[in-house]
Amino acid sequence: MKDDKESFFVVRKGDLVGVYKNLSDCQAQVGSSICDPPVSVYKGCSMPKDTEKYLLSCGIRNALYSIRASDLTGDIFGTLVPCPFPQHPSARGEPSGETMTKKWSQEVAWSDYGRTCTLEFDGASKGNPGQAGAGAVIRSNDGSMICRLREGLGIATNNAAEYRGIILGLKYALGKGFTGIQVRGDSNLVCMQIQGLWKVKNQNISGLYEEAKKLKDRFISFEINHVLRDLNSEADAQANLAVDLAEGQIQEEIDK
Repeated sequence: MKDDKESFFVVRKGDLVGVYKNLSDCQAQVGSSICDPPVSVYKGCSMPKDTEKYLLSCGIRNALYSIRASDLTGDIFGTLVPCPFPQHPSARGEPSGETMTKKWSQEVAWSDYGRTCTLEFDGASKGNPGQAGAGAVIRSNDGSMICRLREGLGIATNNAAEYRGIILGLKYALGKGFTGIQVRGDSNLVCMQIQGLWKVKNQNISGLYEEAKKLKDRFISFEINHVLRDLNSEADAQANLAVDLAEGQIQEEIDK
């Protein structure tokens, strides 16, 4: 299928629906972890004007999941055809080009897209700014530990340390050949800025933001979510251990 100016992509992930203007944005946001809800991907040729106005009124902007499937009717997007992403074997019996106007309850499952992992990140600063460290934890899709990472940062702010934590983890994952990643952290600032929801106003972290964004864009599948601090304890522990390391010193603990 050709990707033209009028085409758009509709993605349902669990009970949330996102609309994308190009294939690369769609591809980058479709999570591939087996822990994710099932994902359906469809392509439309030309979005009706009334539909676009309706979606904007519901808060969909910049290709974000921000509307519930229960708020949509089955034909709001007009005619949709399946998008040629990898499918679960149970879905391959359906011709890939067959026109569909399916209800949202009918799912086309998204299979694992390359090698995927989960990254938990955090940063610590004793003084803000003060002696700082970055921490990251890499897990496989089943939740088992792959590696614990920590890096000494010297003097840095807490926000800078948290950015260094995500950068540390992304570099490790790319170096190990992972093509898909789910990122979790308790820094609302980092998560919101990486998603493009908040502007980067602090010049001291703008360079770190750009570095993290470039690393993010090298993954085929990328997703980032904010979690509560008590759900990020492993990465927090690594960041606090890293405070005592020399600036630039990186330690790895690999589970065998």
